[in-house]
Amino acid sequence: MLDAPERETDALANGAAVHDLGWIKRVAVRGEDRFRWLSGMVTNMVHGLEPNTGAWNLVLNAQGRIQGDLYVWREGHQLPPHVDELPAGDSGLVLQIASDQYERLMAHLERFIIMDDVELTLLSGEAALGLTGPLGPELLDRLGLPALEKPLTEARVEWNGLNLRIARGYGVLVDHYELWAPVARLGKLWKALRTAGATSVGSAAVDAFRIAEGIPAFGIDMVERDLPQETSQMRALHFSKGCYLGQEIVERIRSRGNVHRHLRQLELTGSVPAGGTELTAEGDVIAGHITSAAEMKLASGSRVFALGMLKGEAEARNLPLAYAGGTARILGSAPDFATN
Repeated sequence: MLDAPERETDALANGAAVHDLGWIKRVAVRGEDRFRWLSGMVTNMVHGLEPNTGAWNLVLNAQGRIQGDLYVWREGHQLPPHVDELPAGDSGLVLQIASDQYERLMAHLERFIIMDDVELTLLSGEAALGLTGPLGPELLDRLGLPALEKPLTEARVEWNGLNLRIARGYGVLVDHYELWAPVARLGKLWKALRTAGATSVGSAAVDAFRIAEGIPAFGIDMVERDLPQETSQMRALHFSKGCYLGQEIVERIRSRGNVHRHLRQLELTGSVPAGGTELTAEGDVIAGHITSAAEMKLASGSRVFALGMLKGEAEARNLPLAYAGGTARILGSAPDFATN
């Protein structure tokens, strides 16, 4: 049963939680110019990706402003029959895009396919379940599935008559896995994970855990007016990969000076504020604003975490922060609540 916050939080933090990832779309990048073209469109490595690995990327405009985010995967295998096939001998590049960004990002990317031999094709036939929690590897082993050693790696395996794609995602506190299967057989996979010991959790618990891990979501914590360095997500930037759209601004910031605000992870004491709630310092001086916040129902009690965009001056002076409903402090590292 979903909507059991303490039980769902405990599964994510201390056990193994299974949840829906049906909001992810996968797009094949095909054509002879695919590596060169894609490298010019995203902020992270493309040419240097090893087979069966991926990288998180930001997509910028010419002014260096974030247009969205996506993952680039370099497939080291042929796609199975239930998925649109890659041409024989093709080294596959696949984009993973959130559904709410799909139309906008596809329009942006396609606008820059001019004289390039590049085709973007939505892949159909598969959908994904998420498996999150420190006991995820143990549960996969129980099912005879590989627990991948490194984040942002993937494998294709045959399992109980299913051709599965297993990918290990990015996580701060615990392991995150994606399991891709034929749409018609996804129920079988869900049942197998539940039987092996995974707890079903809903989207609200998954999103709250995302905030507790300090992982921003585009459209909520990162928006189109933001510059990459303002988001503090340096893992999305590669500074020696060659030219890409918006690189000049990113490099200028890196070489000549810092930005004047940063996205930071916060812990709050008080009520759960809405996105956009102002953060103040020294009484009524605006120090920034909350972008997202959530309450974590833990066995030892509730804690409230948030992400917020802070002005550099307030952060540099280490000023006490407040909001309508409570106080806030900047977290210097990921919270430790897995043993609670």
